[in-house]
Amino acid sequence: MIEQARKMRANAIINVRFTTSAITPGACELFCYGTAVITQNE
Repeated sequence: MIEQARKMRANAIINVRFTTSAITPGACELFCYGTAVITQNE
């Protein structure tokens, strides 16, 4: 996620979410996502 944000020239990631779900016994899915933003000083 950080690498993708850097490719978009973002310098922060906000609203990060992490979820999991069981697919079958012994296997699961992991999702982690957020919003890449460019912050500015005023």
